[in-house]
Amino acid sequence: MPRFEPFPGVRYADEVDLDSVLAPPYDVIGPEERAALVARSAHNCVRIELPADENGRDRFEVAADLWGTWRSEGVLRSDPVDTFYVSRMSFTDESGLTRSTTGVIGALELTPPGDGDVLPHERTTPKPKGERLNLQRACRANLSPVWGLSMAAGLSDLIAPGGNPDGTSLGRSVDGEGVIHELWALPADRVEKVKAVVSGSPVVLADGHHRLETGLNYRQELIDAGARETGPADLIMALVVELSERELTVQAIHRLISGLPEGTDLPAALSPWFELSEAGPLDGTTPARMIEAGSLCLVTPAGAWWAKPRPVTEEAAEFPLDSARLDVALAQLPEHDLAYQHGVSNITAAVASGQAQAGVLLRPASVEIIESMARQRLRMPPKTTFFYPKPRTGLVFRSLA
Repeated sequence: MPRFEPFPGVRYADEVDLDSVLAPPYDVIGPEERAALVARSAHNCVRIELPADENGRDRFEVAADLWGTWRSEGVLRSDPVDTFYVSRMSFTDESGLTRSTTGVIGALELTPPGDGDVLPHERTTPKPKGERLNLQRACRANLSPVWGLSMAAGLSDLIAPGGNPDGTSLGRSVDGEGVIHELWALPADRVEKVKAVVSGSPVVLADGHHRLETGLNYRQELIDAGARETGPADLIMALVVELSERELTVQAIHRLISGLPEGTDLPAALSPWFELSEAGPLDGTTPARMIEAGSLCLVTPAGAWWAKPRPVTEEAAEFPLDSARLDVALAQLPEHDLAYQHGVSNITAAVASGQAQAGVLLRPASVEIIESMARQRLRMPPKTTFFYPKPRTGLVFRSLA
């Protein structure tokens, strides 16, 4: 079972305004947002997590220098003792209900995906891994956590009795979407219990597959160099959340289609696999209406259609997931390009602007299906789930030096 340990976190000093220095996950930050984050504060963590060349210096050298300078100047400070950090993300959903995701940040044992009991959740799409490895070499730190889902029932009650974390408050920030991010130090009398609970059940990797691979590659480099037998690089910083409906908000990742031959009648091409009917205007209620209708939704410049999977599609799909159902139909289309996007408005905007020929809205995977597939050690198709909200980078870092 996966080893899970507390660690002495590196955090911004108490006098630093967290709203000005935290950042979204590096892989969702575009050039304009990065520039805005840098303008917000000279100490915004995006300068380390997503570095840029500065004054003729390589970006990885820049990141390493900033990491060292901020620590020596006291902008970043190391906690004096090993700590588990309780993280809570709270927001108001579309129906007006307050939702929250509460988990614990610690150091999770590194094991290759599929080996041991840290289980991959989805197949991954190819992505350059050299960038993250170069950054880890330069800073010798875990700058943002991977996200794991623990199958241990009762973890939430252990770290947040009655739904309310206690212990020492370490910070609070509100992001641009109105999500409240809070951090506490777990009381010392629960540390051994948390270690035992998390280490006693498999952990499903919800987000951070490429960071996990980077951690494995970095550790192997140290082993090959004979630098040490064991050490901090044997583990990786991870946010672990109980795999339960109460803690998780799972949204879909939709598809954008482009590159089809001119004049392709996409509704006609998909009709052998889906029963199509006009959907009318799309708005914030569309995801709920899709679930009620038992349908995906095809978006084209000419309009939108409900797309209810036919029995032949259900039989041919590898898994009972919209991503797998759509893959059956897409395999029969002429050669095309596929992109992934979250949010109904992003899909409709891309189609309206001509960025894509069409979009397909998918329904989210249920927590029940996620758990069932994980217990069978099965991987979902790439880009099936979008866990919301996303942890902010900068609440806590983990040094490997």
